[in-house]
Amino acid sequence: MNSLASSVPASAHSVDTAALESSFPQVLAVRLSAYKELAKPRIALMVVFAAAVGYLLASEGNWQLWPLVHACFGILLAVVASSSLNQLYERDTDRLMPRTQGRPLPSSRLRPLEVLAVGVLCSVVSFVYLLVQVNALTAWLTLLTTALYAGCYTPLKRYTVLCTAVGAVPGALPPVLGWTAAGGDLDWGAFALFAILFVWQFPHFLAIAWIYRGQYEQAGLQMVPGQGRPGVIGTVSVGYALALIPVSLLPVHLGLAGDMYGIVALVLGGLYVWSSFRFQQEESRRRARMVLWISLLYLPGVLAALALDHCRLLS
Repeated sequence: MNSLASSVPASAHSVDTAALESSFPQVLAVRLSAYKELAKPRIALMVVFAAAVGYLLASEGNWQLWPLVHACFGILLAVVASSSLNQLYERDTDRLMPRTQGRPLPSSRLRPLEVLAVGVLCSVVSFVYLLVQVNALTAWLTLLTTALYAGCYTPLKRYTVLCTAVGAVPGALPPVLGWTAAGGDLDWGAFALFAILFVWQFPHFLAIAWIYRGQYEQAGLQMVPGQGRPGVIGTVSVGYALALIPVSLLPVHLGLAGDMYGIVALVLGGLYVWSSFRFQQEESRRRARMVLWISLLYLPGVLAALALDHCRLLS
């Protein structure tokens, strides 16, 4: 053995070492990128923003920075947990759809066991952290959000189109988590925030479901209502967009915001209705994407207007 080792040129050892040293940063970059995709940072940012708005409204001008930071951190961990467990459960169907084949698990950049570890660890730490640093109600509601998303909505996608309604519940809870983190009760104010996000989600997700309906069908996911009948998704989208207008005005009725917010909510709600109606008239990818883009304009716009107008009333 010693003679064999001595027969290998020293240059070969140096080449192997150099190759390992050069490949390590690349491997690390790939894995960090995979974990970033696993966490879905854009969705996480929107969730934290919605929670921060809820915190601001419930604190009634007496908000403090560090309690808000603690709440946002705990909620952020729950988002990572939900996303990880969701992708773990859906890894087989994700392999069947071009839009999801590049995710960390289908692309084999991460292994199922480590994704499971991330999901469970983040969920446990989120619960304990919120329990210690915020309050028990927020901790339990956050845990419920993760359970509903990963434990109910995700598996139901294979069996019924009602999964969208089930998934809309955890999707609407982030501002409520912020509300309770500031010490707010589960009252009409919390309900108003929940209702806005709950109703908003339907045209948004129905547009996505229509765009990728072929891929969902190929993967065996029940995401599109109406069994392919033309006009059904557009009609449902119009109905929810219309319902969103009075729902979005609840904060005005409750005194959480004033006329400035009301005008913004009416304008953005009108655009949402208009895009949904155009989609109903012509179910095409272009019209569905119009609904999708306006929905992405609507939510941050309404939440930002709500926060700003609330601060204006307090001052």
